[in-house]
Amino acid sequence: MIFVTGAAGFIGSVVLRSLSDAGFPDLIAVDRLGSTEKWRNLIGKRIVDYVDHATFLDRIEHGAYDRERVQAIVHIGARTDTTERDLDLLMRLNFDFTRRLCLWAHKRGVPFIYASSASVYGDGAQGFADDDFLTPRLRPLNGYAFTKWLFDHWVLEQKLQNAVVGLRFFNVYGPNEYHKARMASVIYHAYPTAKREGLVKLFESDRPGIAHGDQRRDFVYVKDISRVVLHFLRHPHAHGIYNLGSGRARTFNDLARALLSACEKSPDGIRYFPMPADLKGKYQYFTEADLSKLRDAGFAEPMTPLEEGVTDYVRSYLEKPEPWL
Repeated sequence: MIFVTGAAGFIGSVVLRSLSDAGFPDLIAVDRLGSTEKWRNLIGKRIVDYVDHATFLDRIEHGAYDRERVQAIVHIGARTDTTERDLDLLMRLNFDFTRRLCLWAHKRGVPFIYASSASVYGDGAQGFADDDFLTPRLRPLNGYAFTKWLFDHWVLEQKLQNAVVGLRFFNVYGPNEYHKARMASVIYHAYPTAKREGLVKLFESDRPGIAHGDQRRDFVYVKDISRVVLHFLRHPHAHGIYNLGSGRARTFNDLARALLSACEKSPDGIRYFPMPADLKGKYQYFTEADLSKLRDAGFAEPMTPLEEGVTDYVRSYLEKPEPWL
């Protein structure tokens, strides 16, 4: 069996779809559904059981599952709100939960793949190389990023980098993110107005020398995330902490033009509005994944170009009455 935490979430559900399509048996979904529409992300997946994340740790730590049947744990679940101010909550969900699950897997020789984040790189002053020696020097900009950095740092302190796989997701976009509210991608939020009026609104820049909309991010299509996870499940002897992005920084203006093109609208429909106060000083103006380490680990497939990914997201999902993958 393979456990996928955060299985009803954005990235977790797409990973679950890939595992289902690849024929992996005995998939167990771990999550908490609450009052959201996340349950829709589980439809059509080949799962044999669902476990509430609140009881999952106790069940697995107290022997509810036969070690011999556990093939891997793919730990995607986390509190991902970058504006969350309750650090005790973030520590409990993003650090302690992950640490306990990692230790359980490591002691039993179970492959453990977990979601880290490019937010650990902070303002990028130290660059974006996923070399282990760089991690202690990084300076995350918000509580969410801090908890992700702290777990990466803990993995290195415990010398587990040769036993687990950590994936630092850059700016992920794509289907099944519909429940994420403010934390969903610019594409999802901008699509209705882009389709209806041919307009896309972006944050203004508050940094000298950077034009509005020219903030640059590494945008990675969620389907690429699932392909990398599949790679590591199929190569269980590969370990380490890796960047997972497209490998190329693009501007938000590029993103907006790709969205307008997918909606068959003029590329001139871009407007700007002031950045929210709670994001000032905590907003990354540039990210770009160095994929050298990932390529050295044997993942040779090309990443989806931005324009191709946005077009697929819009036309295969957002324009459909049932947009779930």
